[in-house]
Amino acid sequence: MVYQIISYVLLAMKFYTYVLIARVLMSWVPDVERTSFGRVLYRITEPYLGIFRRFIPPLPLGGGYMDFSPIIAIFAWSFVIEGVAIVLKWLFL
Repeated sequence: MVYQIISYVLLAMKFYTYVLIARVLMSWVPDVERTSFGRVLYRITEPYLGIFRRFIPPLPLGGGYMDFSPIIAIFAWSFVIEGVAIVLKWLFL
């Protein structure tokens, strides 16, 4: 029973990784952000991504700016997933 709960928690966290990646890909096509799907993704991911945007400004690249904060956020999220997995397995298994 405990193993199933741990696997569901980790599955939900990995699913959020895919949501973050979808948000990054969605930013390449600006019209998608105006759809209902885009607004839902924005509401789900912006609280987490906003933390990184406060500390990592967009860098000038050619004629525009490149926002590297989502890349850093996804890497940080993968470390969080691994840390949670280790802690949950240590506590319950």
